[in-house]
Amino acid sequence: MSMIQAEKLVFEYEKRDEDGNVIGTSRAIDGVDIHVKEGQIIAFSRHNGSGKSTFAKHLNAILVPTDGTVWVDGRNTKEPEELWHVRQAAGMVFQNPDNQIIGTVVEEDVGFGPENLGVPTDEIWQRVEESLKAVGMISYRHHSPNKLSGGQKQRVAIAGVVAMEPKCIVLDEPTAMLDPVGRKEVLKTVQRLREEKKVTVILITHYMEEVVDADKIYVMDHGKVVMEGTPKEIFSQVEKLKEYRLDVPQVTILADELKRRGLDIPAGILQKEELADCISSMILQDNSQRTGMDG
Repeated sequence: MSMIQAEKLVFEYEKRDEDGNVIGTSRAIDGVDIHVKEGQIIAFSRHNGSGKSTFAKHLNAILVPTDGTVWVDGRNTKEPEELWHVRQAAGMVFQNPDNQIIGTVVEEDVGFGPENLGVPTDEIWQRVEESLKAVGMISYRHHSPNKLSGGQKQRVAIAGVVAMEPKCIVLDEPTAMLDPVGRKEVLKTVQRLREEKKVTVILITHYMEEVVDADKIYVMDHGKVVMEGTPKEIFSQVEKLKEYRLDVPQVTILADELKRRGLDIPAGILQKEELADCISSMILQDNSQRTGMDG
């Protein structure tokens, strides 16, 4: 079943002069078609200004299409009567956790969303506990968010969304303000949620190393989808990725260079371990052949 579906999606911003008069429009999304199944992790990647964050805001009906249609859990985001259902189905996590954390104690902050949904008190605390466990922050439930690291704050923000039990979580540049350790914490949390909660995840990022575990990747440029496929399909096109000024993981670049120099390296290497295993197999095979020739 489709969790997210966009069909010929177009979105235009109005341009205004200093007096507020409309002087034109700028097209941020231009004829995008997207299909996301339940339980998938789908990544959207490109540098700033490509339209990916504008697309993310359509999934929670923060923005609605200028033209075309977006369905979230089977509901048309253009329909005002569907707004409540859309926002229950798709929870948003933004890049700065300080913009989402409002409680003075972690567990109170996580319980804020369910409380606004009218969830009974006993169930709220049950959801808070389960959500904090899911993101690995249960031991911090009585801490002040102000005392947490950036990665920990972001995990609390994710827990707050999880506690509302959405079917889909949209993460808009969730690691942009974090250090490498914090980024790893958040990405592990995303994988855990997909595995344990079967949540559909939409990951918006410009860090290409963050998308290697996605089920599918969409690369956007000037509001259009210019590449789509599995991680291996996308990373097998190193030169094309460079054309779009995307940072290709070092291991992928190294593998591509070795392949160009005649080594039998498969396209789309994503992990250091994967390249090491490939080279080891080649060495073992070469040694075996040499031994056979000597014999």
